[in-house]
Amino acid sequence: MNSTDRLHYNHVHSGGTAYYRQPRGLIAVHGTEAVQFLDGLMTNDVRALVDGGQMLAAFPNAQGRLLAVVRVTRNVERYLIETEDVTRQKVFDNLFRFTTAGDFFVEDLSEEFRYIRVFDRSFIPITPPFIEFDTKGGTEYFVHREDAADFVAELKYLDAVLVSEELYETLRIERGLPRYGLDIDETTIVPEIGIEEMISYTKGCYIGQEIIARIHFRGHVAKMLTGVKCLDATGSLKAGTELLTKDGKNAGRITSVTISPKLQCAIGLAYVRYDHLTNGTELSAAETAVAVASLPFL
Repeated sequence: MNSTDRLHYNHVHSGGTAYYRQPRGLIAVHGTEAVQFLDGLMTNDVRALVDGGQMLAAFPNAQGRLLAVVRVTRNVERYLIETEDVTRQKVFDNLFRFTTAGDFFVEDLSEEFRYIRVFDRSFIPITPPFIEFDTKGGTEYFVHREDAADFVAELKYLDAVLVSEELYETLRIERGLPRYGLDIDETTIVPEIGIEEMISYTKGCYIGQEIIARIHFRGHVAKMLTGVKCLDATGSLKAGTELLTKDGKNAGRITSVTISPKLQCAIGLAYVRYDHLTNGTELSAAETAVAVASLPFL
């Protein structure tokens, strides 16, 4: 981490205002059968979403494997779905194929809005229009592209700092947020992500439900995404490294790594086998001793 990122890191962790920009997908769904179709495609209970409410959910395939992680908010009778840019087209195509089957309409708003993640819950923007999603430690905004410059000017007026890609990776991993293509992908069974709030086990049927429900009611997943941190401040970690038990047996695999200035050691996200998921369990990554750590780190 360079000196500027270190200053900005301390600024964020001391409660200062900061912002991060990246492409993300924003898809609108509406129609009298919107809830019916969405409930048949996603893991969470859309029927329970009140106006102004939001929820995490996943789009699984028929084998219960992950197509995308999304956040959904209800705006009167319209449902707004936000997701990573890499899964945007996949989500849109998955929804659009049902538009001929009933009163169900899908619109990709991604090019009309700009995504800005603000690290400060006290920030109240005055630039309309915007769509917001609450997150831990801040808020995600989708601002109309014509108003994005004014929105950023508001942030700069408050001495907000711009979070770089490298710094965001550190903040993301510290918060235990998986990234599609690194920590999660189409080989991931949805419960392996370890975010229980994105799955409803009481709603009606949806694609992939049988496998996901079977895992839940019969016991547990074979592995789950969690954290690992070096036991020695000088230790280093590398994504893709196999995790081993003290007797040399496979215990999992590291997916993302960073150095956490606040924890003063290397940390990472990793899939760890169920028998070794207890917080504090000691494992090894190559020649580095690590301990399993619950997410988020901070």
